[in-house]
Amino acid sequence: MHRAGFVNIVGKPNAGKSTLLNQLMGEKLAIVTQKAQTTRHRIFGIYNEDDLQIVFSDTPGVLDPKYGLQEKMMDFVKESLQDADVFLFIVDAMDKEEPSEFLIDKLNKIPVPVLLLLNKVDLSNQAELETKVEYWHNKIPKAEILPVSALKAYNTEYILPKLKSLLPENPPYYDKDQFTDKSERFFVNECIREKILLNYDKEIPYSVEVVTEIFKEKEGVILIDSIIYVERDSQKGIIIGHKGDAIKKVGTEARVDLEKFFGKKIHLNLFVKVKKDWRKNERDLKNFGYR
Repeated sequence: MHRAGFVNIVGKPNAGKSTLLNQLMGEKLAIVTQKAQTTRHRIFGIYNEDDLQIVFSDTPGVLDPKYGLQEKMMDFVKESLQDADVFLFIVDAMDKEEPSEFLIDKLNKIPVPVLLLLNKVDLSNQAELETKVEYWHNKIPKAEILPVSALKAYNTEYILPKLKSLLPENPPYYDKDQFTDKSERFFVNECIREKILLNYDKEIPYSVEVVTEIFKEKEGVILIDSIIYVERDSQKGIIIGHKGDAIKKVGTEARVDLEKFFGKKIHLNLFVKVKKDWRKNERDLKNFGYR
């Protein structure tokens, strides 16, 4: 008997969705930072056992969109609410703000199981945890609630067996040796963007898009040329930094991670170009893969 299905991970920005995906996959597929809106795309992580295939879907955090890019990000979220066999709804146990009523309403209405993961419980005490469990039980009565810490791998070992029991009997949807739906270039782009999120402040990381134009394997070395797009000339100068120090740091950190990911030596060239107000331009958004 083989089980297979789609498990979609949803929640607010910074709840820990990408950290959870990486933990369950045992592989770093999604970039992770402390900044909100780190995830922009919908990423599939394909987990395989002999009698099981789970297609995890990591999505951007639910927010009220303010411009074109955020609208496209929310389209990925809405798409993910249509095609799951099980939902993993991840909630930050320390979040004091009101939850997304849009998402709660959707999860209460959909006819599939919901596993609510109360994340970052390592930062809370027992009394706070009990209060949160009761609160979420009243919000989504059908959800099974599991306190976890995705970062510390606390209670995460219970997630895969639980999902296996909830998924239907199906043949695998993807080849058993496939672990994601994304291309090598996508992971290069995301790795570089992660380093920009970590190394720059304020609006700079959110004004950046990365496109890899050359990805070529040659004699044990991968040759990569990537373009960092920004919205204004002033941002280009900030990305490059004094005598190129800032972009050199980004390139060095990205190369180290990419060599671990691909298991090969990486030769990485970074270029910076201006594409004015690309986050609000429909054509630019489509060209960058936000369809």
